[in-house]
Amino acid sequence: MADALAQERPWRICVFCGASRGQDPAHAALAARLGQALGEAGVDLVYGGGRAGLMGVVADAALEAGVEVFGIIPEALQVRELAHPRIQHLEVVPDMHSRKARMNALSDGFIVLPGGIGTLEEAVEIQSWSQLGFHRKGIVYLDEDGFWDPFFELTRTMVLGGYLRPAHRDIALRATTPEQAITMLRDWQPSGESRWSEGAKA
Repeated sequence: MADALAQERPWRICVFCGASRGQDPAHAALAARLGQALGEAGVDLVYGGGRAGLMGVVADAALEAGVEVFGIIPEALQVRELAHPRIQHLEVVPDMHSRKARMNALSDGFIVLPGGIGTLEEAVEIQSWSQLGFHRKGIVYLDEDGFWDPFFELTRTMVLGGYLRPAHRDIALRATTPEQAITMLRDWQPSGESRWSEGAKA
């Protein structure tokens, strides 16, 4: 039933990104291009509901491109008036755990832009859920300048150390353009290798 309902609505991509713009203007430009590309692809946006930083940039660009934007924000942040005032759909949830679960439920795939600890935590948890078989959705790091190189080097070290299967490392893909990231999510297929498969290392 859930799959049938998903086919009746536009595709939705969840974007994880910083609540700050960071120091490199190219990251804000990339976020804006992603919002525009979502509109061109007919894909709706799910994100953290904020108006600041890269979150605000991608939401503003998506709105300008005619995208339906779904923001999920914890009550504590909404009370601090950090919610985006113009998005069509804003859900206020009790806490960060509820936020991630709701973002997953609304989305068909995930794109990760530059960000800090919160962005990394969201992306890694989604990858972990995929490894455990809790969902079957792709995740792509949109990275045109090598920002996420240290993360991918860390996962390579985990594989070499026997803590992570190559198939589970490869759940996380990389793209250098928004259009490539969207296409990769459309084409993504799960490996079928479960965390609980015989001989699993992690």
